[in-house]
Amino acid sequence: PSSSMEPTLNCAKPGPECLGNSSDRVLACRICLDFANPSRGDIVVFNTPPATVRACDEGGTFVKRVIGLPGDTVKEDKDGNIWIRGPDSKTFVKLNEPYISAQARRTDVEMNSDYINRRWHVPEGDYFMMGDNRGYSCDSRRWGPVPRHDLIGTVFFTYWPPDRIGFK
Repeated sequence: PSSSMEPTLNCAKPGPECLGNSSDRVLACRICLDFANPSRGDIVVFNTPPATVRACDEGGTFVKRVIGLPGDTVKEDKDGNIWIRGPDSKTFVKLNEPYISAQARRTDVEMNSDYINRRWHVPEGDYFMMGDNRGYSCDSRRWGPVPRHDLIGTVFFTYWPPDRIGFK
């Protein structure tokens, strides 16, 4: 567990930026991805691309939110807002992200100023992943998109700790 998905998914203190006293444990639906592609905003478990180890000094299995879909262009503005241009569109649309606080956006801009006004194209068959706690998230902005075949499942339920039990 890491703080990259705080406060949506807690990691345990005393980890940096962790909010919970224990790490959330989640269930992911593997079979769901056999019947449908993930949607923008879904929280997904996936195997990281090889570039993740070079960019983040770690790899393996991550949990992040789907931000960009195949064919999209993603950009981040000076305020930490994400904008999406679909494959058949000429204009960018600001992504509605109620799960990101104003403070988290400010922290992201302060810590990741090199992402301001950058654009990333998501190739066909790939997905662009970002953490909810973006200032502390090593994500697709750094290591690129995730191929569809590396997606493991969509997170749908937190089963531990008891005070965090619920559907996502």
